[in-house]
Amino acid sequence: MNDFDRVVAEHGPALRRLIAAWERDAAAREDLLQEILLALWRALPRFRGESSERTFVLRVAHNRAITHRFKPRALAVPLEAAAAVADGRPTPETDAAVAQRLARLRHALQALPVPARQVLTLSLEGLSGVEIAAVLGITENNAGVRLSRARRALREELERP
Repeated sequence: MNDFDRVVAEHGPALRRLIAAWERDAAAREDLLQEILLALWRALPRFRGESSERTFVLRVAHNRAITHRFKPRALAVPLEAAAAVADGRPTPETDAAVAQRLARLRHALQALPVPARQVLTLSLEGLSGVEIAAVLGITENNAGVRLSRARRALREELERP
């Protein structure tokens, strides 16, 4: 297994969660994943070990997500309509409750401004304040302030009916 495959295997779930915070549409999430993987493949040989590998990977992903999110897009018909076809199999009640809570959290997270989503997503990935600051290119103190404000905003968003 080469370095790229190892990095993708190790950090793939974190990348997918980060992508889910940036994109609502499944097709757009897949496009963003491909862009991030290409950017990682190009950037990995330049990794000098000045930060943890996880911080490096999430920094590359974060930068690519910003570029992806704010680039001009052609109007497209959302594919979510086709994805909304109900599965005929019964699902356990607990799975449904967990899915609803996650969907509500995801919706509340996506309703927040981009800077708040950034710090919350990185925090949910388990990054420390120092690592969040490194990924976002801000001071550790600024990262802490943003995280505190973002948590408060998320709490308020989740309390709305």
